[in-house]
Amino acid sequence: MSSKRFSAATALLALALVGSVLTGCAASGNRVAGSDDAGPPVAGGTLRFAVLDAPANLDPHSGSSYPESLITSNITDKLTYQNPETGAIEPWLAQSWDINPELTEFTFRLRGDVTFTDGTKFTADSVKENFDLLGFGDKALGIVPVTAYWVGYTSTTVLDPTTVKVVFNRPNAGFLQALSLYFSGIVGHSTLQLTKEQRALAQNLVTTGPFVVAEHVYQQKTVLKKRPGYNWAPASRKHNGEAYLDAVEISVIPEAAVRTGALRAGQVDAILDVNNTDEAPLKAEGYRIVPQLIPGRDISFDLKTDLFPTDDRAVREAVKLGWNRDALTKTVLTSSYKVSSSVISSRVPGHVDFSAELKQDQARAEQILESAGWKKGGDGIRVDAQGRRLELALLGINNLVNNKPAYELIQQDLRKIGIDLKLNVLPIPDYTAAATQQKRWNIQVANQSRADVAVLEQVYSPQYTNSSKLAPENPLYQQAIDKLSAVSRTLDPGKRAEAAEAAQRFLLVDQVLTVPVYNPAQVTAASPRVHNVGYEAQSRNVFYDTWIEPR
Repeated sequence: MSSKRFSAATALLALALVGSVLTGCAASGNRVAGSDDAGPPVAGGTLRFAVLDAPANLDPHSGSSYPESLITSNITDKLTYQNPETGAIEPWLAQSWDINPELTEFTFRLRGDVTFTDGTKFTADSVKENFDLLGFGDKALGIVPVTAYWVGYTSTTVLDPTTVKVVFNRPNAGFLQALSLYFSGIVGHSTLQLTKEQRALAQNLVTTGPFVVAEHVYQQKTVLKKRPGYNWAPASRKHNGEAYLDAVEISVIPEAAVRTGALRAGQVDAILDVNNTDEAPLKAEGYRIVPQLIPGRDISFDLKTDLFPTDDRAVREAVKLGWNRDALTKTVLTSSYKVSSSVISSRVPGHVDFSAELKQDQARAEQILESAGWKKGGDGIRVDAQGRRLELALLGINNLVNNKPAYELIQQDLRKIGIDLKLNVLPIPDYTAAATQQKRWNIQVANQSRADVAVLEQVYSPQYTNSSKLAPENPLYQQAIDKLSAVSRTLDPGKRAEAAEAAQRFLLVDQVLTVPVYNPAQVTAASPRVHNVGYEAQSRNVFYDTWIEPR
């Protein structure tokens, strides 16, 4: 039986073909090898970095908000690395791997020189412990499995100290990419023995990454310190060895204007979640503006099929056609963002441009509603034959600067065609609590960062998240399973592209289960002293290559 083989040697050869390998001699003083637009990097210093939201749960396996995954992305390593520039899956803690033709068995050969922060060695047993908890969970510890990524997980078998075999009972074409994500960070044995609540605490984190959490004060700051002796970064990073920075101090400043003011006053060196109106002025003042589109599912209106009136396809179609994407681009978004052309970002391999099908057509939207029996009432809002108003309750998060103004623009446009969109745009903790009231919301808005087309199955399949709430008795239930699972059944580029196109068409055109709005981005503004501001493939800030000029 043939297998697909990817080795570290192959990765290095590919890198040599597409770009120069970064080399250099160590310089005197605190200058180190490498390159940047301002010359060789400088080792040392503390980067003061301000964010909008406070990280609460620091467990790499379950901390899911952006600020939480930003922390865990800097303190953990993964078996695989997704190159943020090329999208290629490259070796990291796994040096190479084999995949069986059915995409159900993955055999990994691991590095033998990696240690955890408590001094213990990273081995095949470490991988089995982590994967069994991710795949099965542990009720006694309060750990739930990461089902969206690990569905069908059967076992991890230790073949020798540096080799493991992972088995699924169904094809999993997205598995290698899933192993590069923030939740797949490897943690140590002592951490894995703890309860869910204990694992969320900074002092209990044992990891292998280039930084460690030195201090964590909820809603105030988190301090990361360089780990001495770190020497196992992916080959395509800008350098190897220890991080350049001595420390990163991440402060929580919820107000965008206050974050910008802190940057201008020199109280912080860089900020995330830059207000749209601040991008151009800061750039003109000499600050670095570094954006990266977030790959995965765009900010999208997921329409519930189990609730009135979004159980009516005509209503879903009218929501898709009833608002102006050009106006969104001109009045809300900056050049750091893109209006959606599909449910997945253009940065996801397999993206298909559905701009024509998403283009505003209010006349058609009104015709569709009229034909479905929705008549305008005295206040301009439509009602059905039973006198029920065409009112939609939307639940969204205010963690991105464009969200609320984008939803308000759509709200105004939809009102013109007789749809009353009620907005509830809340901070993350309030959103999380409100999301438990599933029967309250016709539309739930979120994005899911993952640079693989398998994100569609993860989010929309009735077997997993089922964001459209397709019930088993709904004729679309099995159709959705079949259409969306096809993206996980092959790694053949042509066949996977066909499956990706069919899945997007099913969601956007055939059944209108979601209405994409815009492709979000992370936007960092930094002092000119800060260099190599970067992101990993899912657009979390990573500080391993970042350096700062001495004052």
